[in-house]
Amino acid sequence: MKMEEVTFFPQGDHAVAVVFNDKINRETHSQIRHFSSYLMKNSFDGMVEVVPGYTSVTVYYDPIKMKSVSPYEEVVTILKKQLSKQNERNEFPSNIVTIPVCYGGKYGPDLSYVAAYHNLSEQKVIEIHTHTEYLVYMIGFAPGFPYLGGMSQTIATPRKDTPKVNIPAGSIGIGGEQTGIYPIDSPGGWQLIGQTPIKLFDQYQAQPSLLKAGDIVRFIQITPEKFEDWEVGDHTWR
Repeated sequence: MKMEEVTFFPQGDHAVAVVFNDKINRETHSQIRHFSSYLMKNSFDGMVEVVPGYTSVTVYYDPIKMKSVSPYEEVVTILKKQLSKQNERNEFPSNIVTIPVCYGGKYGPDLSYVAAYHNLSEQKVIEIHTHTEYLVYMIGFAPGFPYLGGMSQTIATPRKDTPKVNIPAGSIGIGGEQTGIYPIDSPGGWQLIGQTPIKLFDQYQAQPSLLKAGDIVRFIQITPEKFEDWEVGDHTWR
């Protein structure tokens, strides 16, 4: 990554957005993941949090702990030095997570709509959705909500005109060219094609979110009977 390709923008008076690109792709994601990891291992005085996004890394800092009269300029200078020091040859292995999904029916009430929208059978939509490995670009919107890249454009479907007030935790949705998983009960406007019995977010765990940026997600179809068995309390895929 060339320094002149990276831009910096203030986010209020306590954060800096480090923008790597305007394109959402795996190369940009790799740069973001690498820099985020480097910063967390080589933090500076005053740094509070590092939040990776699609094309940027937002670095939060405590302006009171900065030494200069211009905390923003000081942080940008530090970040530029950190960028010049990192070794881009390092590779990060991806954790592969298999997510069981019961598609259609009460678990995926919008599967029929998605199928009709594309003039496909419901089973064909399921085959396309489960045929891809998805990259977790970032976690956001709700605690543990993964934004997944890699969905086939053949099933890309517009969001609902009117969002639903409450979507059950574990629901698998399609919103435009993206697919994702609602980790908790929440409002939302994506087309719901299925549901997983696996718990994606647990605030009482050391790592509350099952998924993290850089993970690879694979969906696998299960029966309604298997889904109901899971509700007994088994929250891991076997």
